[in-house]
Amino acid sequence: MSERLIVVSSDCHAGLPIWDYKPYIEEKYHEMMDMAVPIQIEMTQKAEDSFLIKEINDEWRQGIEQELTGAWDYEQRVKMLDRDGIAAEVIFVDGITETNTPPFGAGLSLPTKDIVPELQWAGAMAHNRWLAELCANDPARHIGVAIIPLLWDVDEAVEKVRWCAEQGFRAVMIPSMTNDFPGYHHTKYHPFWEACEDLGVIVHFHSGPGPMADFFGAGWPDESADDFPGAMGIYVSEVMWWLYRPLTFMIWGGVFEQYPKLKTVITEGGTTWMLPSWLRMLDHNYTDVHHSAKLGDFRSHLSMKPSDYFRRNIGVGASCIPRADVEMRELVGVDKMMWGSDYPHPEGTWPKTGEILDEVFTGFPADDVAAILGRNAINFYGLDADALQTVADRIGPDPSRFA
Repeated sequence: MSERLIVVSSDCHAGLPIWDYKPYIEEKYHEMMDMAVPIQIEMTQKAEDSFLIKEINDEWRQGIEQELTGAWDYEQRVKMLDRDGIAAEVIFVDGITETNTPPFGAGLSLPTKDIVPELQWAGAMAHNRWLAELCANDPARHIGVAIIPLLWDVDEAVEKVRWCAEQGFRAVMIPSMTNDFPGYHHTKYHPFWEACEDLGVIVHFHSGPGPMADFFGAGWPDESADDFPGAMGIYVSEVMWWLYRPLTFMIWGGVFEQYPKLKTVITEGGTTWMLPSWLRMLDHNYTDVHHSAKLGDFRSHLSMKPSDYFRRNIGVGASCIPRADVEMRELVGVDKMMWGSDYPHPEGTWPKTGEILDEVFTGFPADDVAAILGRNAINFYGLDADALQTVADRIGPDPSRFA
């Protein structure tokens, strides 16, 4: 009997119902939380009501309410992983979409507008404390991504990432959008890159943030976006660019040149219909455009072309990857793509993961399927393959399933 496949989801989410974060918040912030959370909930509801998102989400959740509590309930979460055949998961913040996000703007987007830095740090660390507890149930299966609101204070970020490493975290997420702060090519961030490289902590960027006022209007969600037709279509068409932008800054800024062992991941970012053209553009500017004298020398501080840094330093969390992306896998590199289920978000594969895996992967070479579904993540994150094989032999798919 052949070994069953080790499946690793590079994109799962977890988070407490917002009021349940209170025990993890320092007591000095409790009064502020009591004032801020009702406002945050109200704003979330207004955003959900826009474009009928609430109705769509409510309909999707009908009949699976108990299973969705796996966003914070460990017993339910393990049942979900086992049913999906997932041996290990990478866990980001924001559980059931926006209804399970930390207080004070410490969610997936990590905004900076109208945010109090001290409070956002407090919310982020509350989530990190809880997530460390969740992952401690089985560190081989659960790879938590801690939240680091890097932009406010680099020294504090270095201190917090060291705390995260002491708690067993091997991954952190920083803001994708720098907004009014210096971009990630600025040398002020070098101590943070150095700390992550030294500690073996992988830096993550997750899609979702974007210049929302450009799409929905400056007053949204307090004000209706009726005067901005097509706002959601524009958002979903442009949101991926804000995921790739920090890497453009880091590559050209020489971050990966100076910190060659620093690892980063872009998750839920379009894969084959975004990455190849982005990399071709970067390489074109490196190999051809630099001949234009009027642009000066902008590449001599780099020893490799941009796509080489991508291959060496950057992983791809290919969340909910469609079959068309698997067909074009060579454009990105079979060894780069790491499948993800996006549980418990409604755009993910759950609760139909098995059916979707059959649709996406049947008929492809067995070695490529094994790489995308799990082996790439094992190699990139340095996971315990033997421990995960034991789990996979109990719950994982048989390789013949995709023949």
